[in-house]
Amino acid sequence: MSHEDTELTRQLAELDDWITEACKRGAVPVLTGMNGDMDTVGSAIALAASNPNMMACGLHLGRVSKKVCQELSAPFRKLSNGLTDLPKNLGGIIIVDAAAPNQVGIDLPDDIPKCVLDHHSTDDWNLSKTDLSVKLPVSATTEIIALYLAKHSSDSLTEPVRKLLLAGLITDSGRFKHSSKESFNTAALILNGSDIDYAKFVEWLETSKINSSERGSLLRGMQRANSTNSGDWSIIHSYCGTLEGRLATLLLGLGPDISLVSRNKDGETRLTARASKHATSEGLSLGKIMQSIAKQLGGEGGGHDGAAGWTGATDRITAESSFIAHIAKLKRNGE
Repeated sequence: MSHEDTELTRQLAELDDWITEACKRGAVPVLTGMNGDMDTVGSAIALAASNPNMMACGLHLGRVSKKVCQELSAPFRKLSNGLTDLPKNLGGIIIVDAAAPNQVGIDLPDDIPKCVLDHHSTDDWNLSKTDLSVKLPVSATTEIIALYLAKHSSDSLTEPVRKLLLAGLITDSGRFKHSSKESFNTAALILNGSDIDYAKFVEWLETSKINSSERGSLLRGMQRANSTNSGDWSIIHSYCGTLEGRLATLLLGLGPDISLVSRNKDGETRLTARASKHATSEGLSLGKIMQSIAKQLGGEGGGHDGAAGWTGATDRITAESSFIAHIAKLKRNGE
């Protein structure tokens, strides 16, 4: 057994022990990152399916997450009043797919044991001795959950759970554009023994209706796009009023190293960035760039090497300029 396999086995065993003890003490909410994307929501619901004392919950369901949950009748509790919506007797709290406490959007009590399951390249958690961190170098948090369920709760891998895991893996890896070979092994593990038609599932997952207003916003965003070079890197950047992630993906399809989309609403600016696999393999980490912007301008920033974001009170032009300046300082590997 390789060192990597040994480490994986150890961390999954620690996770199983932590969950067993926490569920003995009381209810265990499985909290999602507040962006409500498919990886965090799919991870939470799939993990919660392994024990009746766990419940997937969080502040928000994204567009794709809402569609998948409705189709599969997947249990997810929205916390409009934070932790007061949950049972008082909590045996522990599991947080999935959040690189820092502020990415949950809920104040977490210090006196309840926490378990953080994540795969982001950035990490701002400060954990105590009763807490546990399971962080593996995978493409999506759903990979961690799939591996855990396969080893420690195989009966939980029902058809709906497999679909939740597959949806999270597909969307968070950009349909495997930012995946390692291990991600394909995980996908095979999820599909093995199921009746899922992969091609039909992907087509259904990626076919989401947008209204005429949203379509217009995307088209205007494409028209506003500008191309620039920042040091060793090429960037296409624009701004829009909605669907920033989708616009960033469309712009990346034009061939730059990086696409950047900004949005300003109600005094808050949001940056959304995507990077090509070629760029990340040559040393680019958008998550670390966004984290550096947060240190410079305030706000919250982080994410993956190939997909990341920042949110703060700084005006849009200043935020964009900060991003471009940080990119210019980064040298490509080998140059």
